[in-house]
Amino acid sequence: MTQIALIRHGSTAWNKEKRSQGQTDNPLDQEGREQAVLLAARLAEESWDAIYASDLERASETARIIGDRLGIQEIHLDPRLREMGGGQVEGTTEEERLAKWGADWSTLDLGRELVDAGTVRGSAVLEDIVRQHPDGRVIVVSHGAVLRNTLRGLVPELDISVKLSNTSITRIAKNENVWQCELYNCSVHLDSSRES
Repeated sequence: MTQIALIRHGSTAWNKEKRSQGQTDNPLDQEGREQAVLLAARLAEESWDAIYASDLERASETARIIGDRLGIQEIHLDPRLREMGGGQVEGTTEEERLAKWGADWSTLDLGRELVDAGTVRGSAVLEDIVRQHPDGRVIVVSHGAVLRNTLRGLVPELDISVKLSNTSITRIAKNENVWQCELYNCSVHLDSSRES
């Protein structure tokens, strides 16, 4: 059984401004780095074999912070773990989208990556990781939309209506060709007063 911790990257300035990031290569902000440090401390309570990450800076920096704490120097960067491409929507807020394209903007073809494409590429990466690390424990640092779309494909019964929080952990495992989700969108490491 291969166990995977899916991690959404730490926060960025665009997260706070509620701007669509897509594949725009934004760095973490200071809070995002602090979130990653707290996450790394939580992950250090367990043993991990490898770390994979999107090659976009906000995810790869989150992965490096985790790797530094865990003593894992090699971060396997994979562009298939990038966020869903946002086309013309990238860099805009909801207010700007409404002003530019109207209330039905989300039905327009604005060059955004199709949901199914994100599902296919995200699932392919995880299947490759399972082949590389049979019975391993692997951390994967990526992005909210592509992770949710990947989960939609691998664990169709899972309710993914809640968006993933920055540095949240979602644990999945593949056992005898069946994927299961053991934990979804958990970020208790950011608030020690909450119970896990």
